[in-house]
Amino acid sequence: MPFVELDTNLPAERLPPGLAQTLCAATADILGKPAERVNVTVRSGLPMVLSGSAEPCAQLVVSSIGVVGTAEQNQRHSARFFDVLTAQLGLGTERIVIRFYPLEPWQIGKNKTVMTFL
Repeated sequence: MPFVELDTNLPAERLPPGLAQTLCAATADILGKPAERVNVTVRSGLPMVLSGSAEPCAQLVVSSIGVVGTAEQNQRHSARFFDVLTAQLGLGTERIVIRFYPLEPWQIGKNKTVMTFL
């Protein structure tokens, strides 16, 4: 059950229509998880500073069970997420940062229990 959160200081009107759905499909493909399990949040127009600059930028946080736990996995994921983000947002790679967080099944609640028991 991946969680993807995109924060950007780009105004909403500069984001492509359907960006959340595009990120959902891309995340499913990149992480090898069903799209029905992917959760995406997009927040635009935020006050942000990246590398000391308030120029247009974005931060992507990717959390998931079992697929973001090693440097080798995240190196492959990072390259593919950067391809998606640069194309969708029109930003250079130097204006995007990605953070990966591995999750355990007991850390995600769903249907009145946790994923461990589903």
